[in-house]
Amino acid sequence: MLRIAVPNKGALSEGARSMLHDAGYLQSSHPRDLVVRDPENDAEFFFLRPRDIATYVGSGRLDLGITGRDMLADSGSDARELLDLGFGRSTFRLAAPAGTVTAVTELANRRIATSYAGVLAGWLETNDLTAQVVELDGAVENAVRLGVADAVADVVDTGTTMKQAGLEFVGPVLLESVAVLIGPAEGEQSSAAATLIRRIQGVMLARSYVLVDYDIRNEKLDEASAVTPGLESPTISPLRDEKWVAVRAMVPRSDAHRVMDELYAIGARGILVTAIHACRL
Repeated sequence: MLRIAVPNKGALSEGARSMLHDAGYLQSSHPRDLVVRDPENDAEFFFLRPRDIATYVGSGRLDLGITGRDMLADSGSDARELLDLGFGRSTFRLAAPAGTVTAVTELANRRIATSYAGVLAGWLETNDLTAQVVELDGAVENAVRLGVADAVADVVDTGTTMKQAGLEFVGPVLLESVAVLIGPAEGEQSSAAATLIRRIQGVMLARSYVLVDYDIRNEKLDEASAVTPGLESPTISPLRDEKWVAVRAMVPRSDAHRVMDELYAIGARGILVTAIHACRL
């Protein structure tokens, strides 16, 4: 049986549940579930704290897991990243009271509060900096105001909370994080694990494309096909009116509205855009 760890809360949990559902897993689950068995796919899902997932997977107790790249790096476990899942993006950055620090070198020998001590310690070592790491559990924005640190290092999305605490970013991004699928560092991948990975890749690809259907006059077909070349080539179907044909093609989701505008401009009509839930290419 395939055993997979899934985050039990937050944006990572929502993204993971949605992706697994679209891949044909977790068709029935509740946010408060601790364990869900999926007999149709011979799989078992364990809902764990995102920070703990890398430890369980790295130990080999679980076959696969979904967590953040930042948490994987901070765990120090032997788990390895298998797939960038594309959601839950954030950055790990240093911040200090506005106007007090202009370069990261000025943080040498100062106190830096963080809940990602492993990531911060690794970055300090790589950059040959010495600082006192003050390890906290959870939000660290108030650490400076409360006098336990001179600066903070934390995972941020927009940075609004940092600004509200009177902090500003210092230096470059230390780590770019995203939701990742992880597996043990050693051992062969089972066929069930390979199937799950292939399905997730299909969902990710499907989410980045849409299907465009439209009608076009024969004399404009080549021009329209240049706008929607598809993956190999567009699908062309005859219509009752022999002067027209129906065309179907996959196009990048981000280009959908531009493609519709260009098709309409050259005479295409009945232009429809349809979401793709899963695919194999």
